[in-house]
Amino acid sequence: MSDVRVIIQRDSEREERVVTTGTTAADLFAGERSIIAARVGGELKDLAYELKDGETVEGVEISSEDGLAILRHSTAHVMAQAVQELFPEAKLGIGPPVKDGFYYDFDVEKPFHPDDLKAIEKKMQEIQKRGQKFSRRVVTDEAAREELADEPYKLELIGLKGSASSDDGADVEVGAGELTIYDNLDAKTGELCWKDLCRGPHLPSTRLIPAFKLMRNAAAYWRGSEKNPMLQRIYGTAWPSKDELKQYLDFLAEAEKRDHRKLGNELDLFSIPEQIGSGLAVFHPKGGVIRRVMEDYSRRRHEEEGYEFVYTPHATKGKLFETSGHLDWYADGMYPPMQLDEGVDYYLKPMNCPMHNLIFDARGRSYRELPLRLFEFGTVYRYEKSGVVHGLTRARGFTQDDAHIYCTKEQMAEELDKTLTFVLNLLRDYGLTDFYLELSTKDPEKFVGSDEVWEEATETLRAVAEKQGLPLVPDPGGAAFYGPKISVQTKDAIGRTWQMSTVQLDFNLPERFDLEYTAADGSKQRPVMIHRALFGSIERFFAVLLEHYAGAFPAWLAPVQAVGIPIGDGHVEYLQKFAAEARKKGLRVEVDASSDRMQKKIRNAQKQKVPFMVIAGDEDMTAGSVSFRYRDGSQENGIPFEEAIAKIAQVVEERTQV
Repeated sequence: MSDVRVIIQRDSEREERVVTTGTTAADLFAGERSIIAARVGGELKDLAYELKDGETVEGVEISSEDGLAILRHSTAHVMAQAVQELFPEAKLGIGPPVKDGFYYDFDVEKPFHPDDLKAIEKKMQEIQKRGQKFSRRVVTDEAAREELADEPYKLELIGLKGSASSDDGADVEVGAGELTIYDNLDAKTGELCWKDLCRGPHLPSTRLIPAFKLMRNAAAYWRGSEKNPMLQRIYGTAWPSKDELKQYLDFLAEAEKRDHRKLGNELDLFSIPEQIGSGLAVFHPKGGVIRRVMEDYSRRRHEEEGYEFVYTPHATKGKLFETSGHLDWYADGMYPPMQLDEGVDYYLKPMNCPMHNLIFDARGRSYRELPLRLFEFGTVYRYEKSGVVHGLTRARGFTQDDAHIYCTKEQMAEELDKTLTFVLNLLRDYGLTDFYLELSTKDPEKFVGSDEVWEEATETLRAVAEKQGLPLVPDPGGAAFYGPKISVQTKDAIGRTWQMSTVQLDFNLPERFDLEYTAADGSKQRPVMIHRALFGSIERFFAVLLEHYAGAFPAWLAPVQAVGIPIGDGHVEYLQKFAAEARKKGLRVEVDASSDRMQKKIRNAQKQKVPFMVIAGDEDMTAGSVSFRYRDGSQENGIPFEEAIAKIAQVVEERTQV
């Protein structure tokens, strides 16, 4: 046996080791139970991989990003095996790992029932305890077709080898290289228990799956296309420990309580009527108050920052989007055209920027007018597939707080810096404080303009982002077709990340629209264009704040800031006087004069998450005072009448939470 030299990489440390031929990655990391796979020369491998001379090997821990994906994909295989043991007629689709879990698609005669999921999970536990080995086997295309002749969806995937997409998860099954099948082997006899077409890698054994749970099932089109058969998808989750699984399930329970669709119904804020259509919301009076306050505050801050307000129509001739490039690059996200005026195509607008360009170009512009900051609450329409529409966070009609800034190249860096600072400060005013930035760069398959222009724009944005002192994360290929962008990512109260504002630098649309301004020397120059959506959309930002605050908005945003609760009927008039005086100060105050008992009125106010409950009885009337009861049940008694109004007004003015 000859010696093999390998390099073990641990973070920044490198260790050279001499081993014998046939040594596996498992041998190299023997005793390190958290290592479940290896990265060899940058590629993920099973621990059974035999090492070759000169290779650099890095252990993959189960809790790492790659480790979690391997754990979850291995669990998906166990689930598919359990399904086929219980439902032998089930045909296999695709089962990739996804964020926080995995899924697998099956073609079955009838949809899975919740009781079926319980039985499948029980069978998975049996398979897990058997400690079956995951064993990789290279096969030819012909051999794979012969072995999987009864699996029509797998046969289709074999034909995709080398062109499989990550969009539908097909790339977890077949890649650009050799074709492989993973066998699940009995730990004692080596007998084949089950097999699946898969690239891998996998855990060494099913026994190394520490904790999992099946979550739900849903219908899903094969490979995401409405033209394909409808399959049954089962979602599950898997974690490196039972404690982490419990933490995740607790997190999901809290997230469910905060679901903006649920809260929107409970608090009577908005609805999405079936008669109007999926992804198209209507705001009820209380939701309308919150939205108006959000918009009014934003308008005021934009005016302070030198923005000018514009308004544009909801529909336009298609020629405008030919000029902008949207019909070349974004047609799939647009509603189909309406043919009017003897066959002219009109489109509902998916973006406001082309119309803002027309406003800029409506008359001659001087360098003295720049930077010109145009702002609009502009409603746009995007045709999202029914499977991705989700309440207010992924809608088909929504209103962007959209701004387009036209400036000179010399003003560009300063304007970007001011814009990003303004964006972050305004988000902080709404109560979001935990940020990082993402820099989205050119998609090499989907862009307009020269490489040199893109490079300049990207480096300018990078420098601006770094000045904020926030973490900066790369997003390769994530830019819009006309320019790179910075996205502001924020974490909410329970640690979820949401994409908020975007700032995009664009040299290309001014070129396509032939925009010009007259420079100081009299020459005609091309402006630089900055696209900026601060909330992203009003609807989505509304949903994020609703979930962030779990419906308990700070008083300045709350639809009802205080509700008067009389101890008895004789105290109603006193509290109505309090409410009338408070309304003169611009406060939103109501009085519950219903026939309910006082405790029921308090419970009703708590359910509606009203910041201040203003309670009054005989002693308060005699003393000219009221008592405050807060959402957490605490109480403050004997507050003088005028002082109480002033305190509510102060909390509203300072935008603090109570």
